[in-house]
Amino acid sequence: MARYNCLTCPGYCCSHSRIAVSEFDIARLAKHFDLTVDEARKKFTYNYKTREVDEQILRHQKDHIYKTICRFFDTEERRCTVYEARPNVCRKYPYGNACGYYDFLKFERTHQDDPEFIPSA
Repeated sequence: MARYNCLTCPGYCCSHSRIAVSEFDIARLAKHFDLTVDEARKKFTYNYKTREVDEQILRHQKDHIYKTICRFFDTEERRCTVYEARPNVCRKYPYGNACGYYDFLKFERTHQDDPEFIPSA
């Protein structure tokens, strides 16, 4: 059983600068928005390429907590707007039964005696 609660998190994992998506993920998003795969790829992703990596990355938007965050993240409600169509990397996060950021956030909120405290960068 998971030892974290995403509903109390301001979306830390959604602020990762490189949220890589597969062709399957892009097709899922295309279907969700009734777009072609090419339209979805162009609208929602960009190509990130180095000598070591060649990935399609989800585009970001400005955010008042993390500077930028996934373009599908509602920055007011702090929730994913495409939860049912979210990419596999998002479905699998945090890759285990614990989230280090959630543990840190829980500790800070207890320490600050503020259940809504968000540490600043």
